[in-house]
Amino acid sequence: MAFLQWRRFNFFDKETVKDPTTDQVFDLLKDVNVSACTSGRGQLVIGDFEGNLYFINRQMELTAFRAYEIRVTHLIQLKQHNLLISIGEDEQGINPLIKVWNLDKMEHGSPTCTRLTRAIPGNKPTPVSAFAVHDNLNFMAVGFENGVVLLFKGDVTRERHSKSRNVFEGTKRVTGLAFKTVGKDVILFVVTDSSLHTVNITAKDQQTKLDDTGAEPGCIVMTDASQDHQLVIGRPDAVYFYQPDGRGPCLAFEGVKLQLHWFRGYLIIVGKDNKGLPRAPVLGPRGMEMNTVTVYDIQNKFIAHSTAYPEVIDVMCESGSIFIFTGDRKLYQLQEKDTQSKLEMLFKKNNYSLAISLAKSQQLDQDGLIDIFTQYGDHLYGKGDHDGAIDQYIKTIGKLEASYVIRKFLDAQRIHNLTKYLQALHKSQIATEEHTTLLLNCYTKLKDVSKLDEFIMTKNREVDFDVETAINVCRQSGYCKHALALAEKHQKHEHYLKIQLEDIKDYQKALAYIGKLDFESAESNVKQYGKILMSQVPDEMTDLLKRLCTDYRPNDGGIGKIEKAQAEEFIHIFVNNAGKLTEFLEHMIEVQPASSNLVYNTLLELYLHDMVHEKVIVTRVERERKTLELLKNPDANYDIDQALILCQMNNFKAGILYLYEKAHLYQQILRYHMEHNEYVHVIESCKKFGQQDPQLWVQALSYFACKEENCKSQLMETLTHIDKKNLLPPLMVIQILAHNSTATLSVVKDYIVRRLQMENDQIAEDERLIKQYKEDTEKKRIKIEDLKTSAKVFQASKCNICSHALELPSVHFLCEPHSFHQHCFESYSENDMECPVCAPENRKIMDIIRAQEQSRDIHEFFHNQLERAPDGFSVVADYFGRGVFNKVTLITSQVGKGAAPNLR
Repeated sequence: MAFLQWRRFNFFDKETVKDPTTDQVFDLLKDVNVSACTSGRGQLVIGDFEGNLYFINRQMELTAFRAYEIRVTHLIQLKQHNLLISIGEDEQGINPLIKVWNLDKMEHGSPTCTRLTRAIPGNKPTPVSAFAVHDNLNFMAVGFENGVVLLFKGDVTRERHSKSRNVFEGTKRVTGLAFKTVGKDVILFVVTDSSLHTVNITAKDQQTKLDDTGAEPGCIVMTDASQDHQLVIGRPDAVYFYQPDGRGPCLAFEGVKLQLHWFRGYLIIVGKDNKGLPRAPVLGPRGMEMNTVTVYDIQNKFIAHSTAYPEVIDVMCESGSIFIFTGDRKLYQLQEKDTQSKLEMLFKKNNYSLAISLAKSQQLDQDGLIDIFTQYGDHLYGKGDHDGAIDQYIKTIGKLEASYVIRKFLDAQRIHNLTKYLQALHKSQIATEEHTTLLLNCYTKLKDVSKLDEFIMTKNREVDFDVETAINVCRQSGYCKHALALAEKHQKHEHYLKIQLEDIKDYQKALAYIGKLDFESAESNVKQYGKILMSQVPDEMTDLLKRLCTDYRPNDGGIGKIEKAQAEEFIHIFVNNAGKLTEFLEHMIEVQPASSNLVYNTLLELYLHDMVHEKVIVTRVERERKTLELLKNPDANYDIDQALILCQMNNFKAGILYLYEKAHLYQQILRYHMEHNEYVHVIESCKKFGQQDPQLWVQALSYFACKEENCKSQLMETLTHIDKKNLLPPLMVIQILAHNSTATLSVVKDYIVRRLQMENDQIAEDERLIKQYKEDTEKKRIKIEDLKTSAKVFQASKCNICSHALELPSVHFLCEPHSFHQHCFESYSENDMECPVCAPENRKIMDIIRAQEQSRDIHEFFHNQLERAPDGFSVVADYFGRGVFNKVTLITSQVGKGAAPNLR
């Protein structure tokens, strides 16, 4: 028989059910003449030929009630609802009744019957032969011995909401019914003694014949979701599986099949056995026929249990166990072993493949599966099956430590297996740098270039390794081509350039590669590799730098925003190549006149260096011109201090003098010419900058006075300017010239005469002014006295404001005198006691007097001013003139102060 090829295991523990109260064999059903059995919702339900229903709960407690007057023929316990649906007879004859029992509601110790319906097709009383109820409680099908199938549609629990119709009419007894929902359709399987049909009860009862062979009652069962809810039919030659659209696979289990049941993915078959046992005393003298109960694991293809039982009445699956009710009225329980125990049994027999299949079907967790794969791999490795072992170890990737496997295959003879494992490790994307290194070393040791190409150079392949590690290994192993391709493919710019420059030494390609990069990458790599490229390909490198610092765009045609680097950051690259640096910097200041001062400073330094070391006079003059042109460029952003230092270090006279002048350092210009004894330039500098700094002439006089050479013409010219601008007192001039033995009296004669004459003229002028001031003062005193003692006659005829004829009332002042209309005076006068005409001038005089009074006591201010002044005598004279050193008595005049009384 085909099923004998299946391995046999004992994955169920068999025991006889005992009464927990007495610890004796459960025999409460020993006198029951069983007619139907079912199970569900935590209990076993048994009906008998006397109309009783018996309930056995998990504690093996028995309860019963009378459901029918005559017999119970069919029972169905719904799985999703606590409803029991039965078919039986209350009257003699053929009068089957359908009753629905609500097990949650009890009345007088019995469940409530919510529905009572007669099951008679077309008013033709016929015994019921099959029964099925849909889990949604909307469909109930009853099959009869005359071949008719009656469908009740509507609420199963209530008769008034249900309608019936015949959905199938055959000629043979209906032996089995089963519902299956496919999408929106509800399919009813109809099995008879001679055929198998489907009826689509949601599509106008459309019928389809699936098979010309039927089945005996009890040999029909529906699988669970693990087998896609297939209909299973047992026939003497095999077990067949059906879907609504046709027959599926079959299993060649030969032998007479009495019952089919389904339990947690297991197919249970009750078949005949030729062995016999003595008849139980209660059933008569004949020997009892033995039935074999076999539990098949359909998915994993093995027998989980097989034992003979005396005349199996029914098999009920409940509470995670299989209950077998036998002819000797005993109840046997098959308890499935736990998964670990089953696996250990398989391990002992080295049946790892089946263990893996079993673990998967029973949803063993990942860690459990990994443990099986590991043990299986160890087993195969121990047998020398290294290929098979590595296949199992590959399945442990991600859980089992990779080093556990790698150590086993480090032997050179196992390098192929190790390579396969490492490849799988990378595909799982959990490989480390060490794993990548090891795999690439395997390829290189095997000299398997094709595998190496496949691993790192296949286009559009998902990267499952550390790219940098792969590049380094290939490079170290001499596979520079592969390392280069890998670096270019994955845009590892630094590695690509290192390989090109250090290994292959193709500088042109390296430079071209940089030119294809985006701005940031190009900039960073030029900074890193610019020196070596400048030393090897200076022209191309300089051109790239020009692009990079002006309007860089990648060579590959990418269009983006214009970006540019800072030129001063690349100056160090031009070490030992001053010519290219000069070319680069000249380009930068031409394109970007606003370049940084470092660019200009460096370029100036280069110009000066070339100028100093140039031997050809014509070329040197040209370079001097070029350097001075750079200094005079108004856009040149050089640092003037640094430029001055550079010019001084290189003794570039034109540059030094220009920078002095640009910085307004006229003293330094004069000193430079003095240090070089350039008399003519000293005089020219004083003439050119003397207006900005008159002290240049004083310094020039001191300079020429210290010279023992004949500087008579220079001295006389200097004295002329000093005299013209009155820069020094004559006495100081004489003292300065006293140090020069060549400065004779003839040199300063004209100067002294002229100065003495000027002094005499000034004295005469001062005496004249003194006399004039005295006369004016005396006149003022007489006028004041006259105003105090004599009457004043006002004879003005016109108003001094509006120039119209003077009318009363009027206002007169003693000053000119001035006279005003009263309304004009009130409109224009700011003060009733002041003449509007004289008030502004009087106010100025009073402000001067107040200022003199305030400043004459500020002794510290006077002394500080005296110390800082180049001519102290002028300061003292000014303070004398302001009366600072005299006690001033202010005589207040009535002029402009008092107003005559109004004349009406």
